[in-house]
Amino acid sequence: MAFRNEPALPAGRADGTAVVLCNLGTPDEPTAPALRRYLAEFLGDHRVVEIPKLLWWPILHGIILRTRPAKSAAKYATVWMPEGSPLKVWTDRQAKLLQGYLGERGHRITVRYAMRYGTPGIGAVLDELKAQGVGRVLILPAYPQYSGTTTASVFDAVAQWGLQVRALPELRFVNRYPDDRGYIEALARSVLRHWQQNEAAEHLVMSFHGLPERNRTLGDPYADECQTTARMLAGRLGLPPERYTVTFQSRFGKAAWLQPYTEPTLVALAQKGLRSVDVVCPGFTSDCIETLEEINQEVREAFVHAGGERFSYIPCLNDDTDWIRALTDLTERHLQGWPTKAPGGQ
Repeated sequence: MAFRNEPALPAGRADGTAVVLCNLGTPDEPTAPALRRYLAEFLGDHRVVEIPKLLWWPILHGIILRTRPAKSAAKYATVWMPEGSPLKVWTDRQAKLLQGYLGERGHRITVRYAMRYGTPGIGAVLDELKAQGVGRVLILPAYPQYSGTTTASVFDAVAQWGLQVRALPELRFVNRYPDDRGYIEALARSVLRHWQQNEAAEHLVMSFHGLPERNRTLGDPYADECQTTARMLAGRLGLPPERYTVTFQSRFGKAAWLQPYTEPTLVALAQKGLRSVDVVCPGFTSDCIETLEEINQEVREAFVHAGGERFSYIPCLNDDTDWIRALTDLTERHLQGWPTKAPGGQ
């Protein structure tokens, strides 16, 4: 991989500080061609699918990318917002609000969002910041629970960008925050607000994104960190173990994934006589296809079809004030030692 030609910045120009809020990614539009481009990048990442390329590439390009894009595009179309993909809309708002909150605390910081797959890409955002004279960058993944499939893949993208750059900025990387007090408090308050506006259901299901069981066996800490978040959230809500269940969604392929699976669990609860359920997705900090379509449409339908009567989906944190405040606190802790304060800032 060759180095790129980079114009030298004037002395003192590379003194800015930036935060890059990194999320998973999304297609540019809910169409089959856009989904094909997005899925090719996403499913082509060795962090996401650890099958050797010699075996995986014919399956991906010969079968999956020929059949899946149209089906996925139809699902995206059901949740697409006027401003675009929900994931991009909410992540963009979070970045803008985070910059505003940091500014109110006296920090001179640029905050941008980037997507691991799709646009704006991590490398493109880092190029833009470097051209603007940013010499210090905090990489902030939008994943509270660490996983090699997500958090480490963000690091890979940053490293790949760095391989082509001569004058690297100073870099810091937020690894995980599954037990962050502000994050847990924001989750708890979102659930409590829902219960104030709607009668609390008989049972709370906390649905996290799934992961192949093999990844856990080989050392990925994600499953344990999901359980940590769930225990802390349940404790803050005062829920005994019999009042909540932790599940995992979005299984892909035929291999065993982390269990219990979300939809079969909801179906089983309804068949046992449970009439009402609240579902929250703590691992997703922005609503997206997995929460709005998979949970609030597909799983809802399955629960009702199995005999359930009331299914309530509790939205992700999105641009919730408590969450942005928690994100600001987290960011400030990781910025310590960098000269980010404006003259006269406290």
